[in-house]
Amino acid sequence: MVHAQFDPAARQSLALAAVDAKIRRDLSWQQIADAAGLSVAFVTAAVLGQHPLPEAAAKAVAELLGLDDDAAPLLQTIPTRGSIDGAIPTDPTIYRFHEMLQVYGTTLKALVHEQFGDGIISAINFKLDVKKVADPEGGERAVITLDGKYLPTKPF
Repeated sequence: MVHAQFDPAARQSLALAAVDAKIRRDLSWQQIADAAGLSVAFVTAAVLGQHPLPEAAAKAVAELLGLDDDAAPLLQTIPTRGSIDGAIPTDPTIYRFHEMLQVYGTTLKALVHEQFGDGIISAINFKLDVKKVADPEGGERAVITLDGKYLPTKPF
């Protein structure tokens, strides 16, 4: 049966325990995703409390991390999503994403609407990928792909 979690504290507590276990067992997010049989972005978000995992994946993750018997069912609950409160984020990495949207948000909106019309890009029917690539000028670059289904606004 599908269950929804309305108090984010339960999933936040599980996320803390899972990250602690990940560190203690010296696991990568990719290793956890491999055990779950799903993408690293989806599994990471799920373990951090933003998505439910299918039953088999939840059991595999809980076992790999050595979590208690309550973890697998809790990993399957539909969470109350949103990991950032209403304030401007203070973590430098998260803040930079906030900054990017402050600078480029209206540009993205203008380009999406010009190319697709009135509507939104789904965060439900969505894929995320993060890659590290060499910068031709030296160092490394982060390539982040946000791949969401376009959903047009429909008059009713």
